[in-house]
Amino acid sequence: MDPHLFPNEPNYFVAQQFDRLLLFCCENKASDVTFQTGEVVFAEIHGRQCRTTQRVLTLQEMSDIIKHVYGPNATAMIFSGTDIDTHYRLKMDRDVEYRFRVNITACYFDGYQGMQMTLRVISSQPPALETLGIEPELLPYLKVPQGVMIISGATGSGKSTLLASMIADVCSKEDANLKVLTYEAPIEYVYTRVKMPTSIVSQVEIPRNLNSFAAGVRNALRRKPGLILVGEARDQETIEAVIEAALTGHPVYTTVHSNGVADTLRRMVMIFPHEARDSCLFDLLETIKVVIWQALLPNPNGKRTAVREYLVFTNEVRDALLKTEMDQLVATIRALLPKYGQPIMADVEKKYQAGQLTDEAYQRFFLMEQKANG
Repeated sequence: MDPHLFPNEPNYFVAQQFDRLLLFCCENKASDVTFQTGEVVFAEIHGRQCRTTQRVLTLQEMSDIIKHVYGPNATAMIFSGTDIDTHYRLKMDRDVEYRFRVNITACYFDGYQGMQMTLRVISSQPPALETLGIEPELLPYLKVPQGVMIISGATGSGKSTLLASMIADVCSKEDANLKVLTYEAPIEYVYTRVKMPTSIVSQVEIPRNLNSFAAGVRNALRRKPGLILVGEARDQETIEAVIEAALTGHPVYTTVHSNGVADTLRRMVMIFPHEARDSCLFDLLETIKVVIWQALLPNPNGKRTAVREYLVFTNEVRDALLKTEMDQLVATIRALLPKYGQPIMADVEKKYQAGQLTDEAYQRFFLMEQKANG
């Protein structure tokens, strides 16, 4: 019998059987589990898609499963053209818990609307900050008393992990005295097992608890926060809200999808209409304290190593950028990186020489950087 097949498969998946299947997949070291109308359930195990059921899922069965995961309005949301990002928790006992990042999307099925749900297995608590290989020179800048801290990178580059580890580390200090408010889509890491002598964390999921990140920042300002985490600054309204919170004296941590430190600032500014970009750039330069760009590259042990580029926004950096024309912004930031931060290739070279990157990863990244820099 195929060891990946779910034993005692039911004729219809109700909540209890759904949870039992997820547990089975986790015990088989699955990284992702996919449920789709008209298909068997697949689990990705060591990079290979494995069939875990013999029976295909009906549309009604998928609808019931999705309602169990998200709530009674899930199917209506999906068929209205809205995909859902959320999380799901499977608690076995006091000490054993599995967490999943969930995406639910409508798809075509036999001439009708169907649904696909992907559950990614995630750690239930953030890793210790000291295990992430943060550069010693960067550590003093990871806690900002006020202003904006930006973690940037592509999808799957570990932005959420780094942010969560930073929050956990700050809150674990005896003298932290922080009320941390997070707004995430979805919530990935939780802090229930992090010892916080004098701090408290409240997590809000977008859009389940509030409609948008911008609404989250406005909500935070009414709750007397000590630190605000905004899952992603991806639109004009959210960026404006982040700037407003920072200008009123709050530390705000957020993420941006980008291809480097210089691209991070450029993308945030370019979201705004042409006539508002100079004003946006001025406000960002007033509030940003540090930008970290991160990528995860394969290492010889079959895992991945984080490589980082960062820029600390000192007064000298702000002055230089305020004097820069918009079309020269990227070039000026790149010129400032060696003195006031770390260019990405400096870290890639360092990690490669230390044996922390594969030859293939190093060569591929080196060629990408050469192409990006002309």
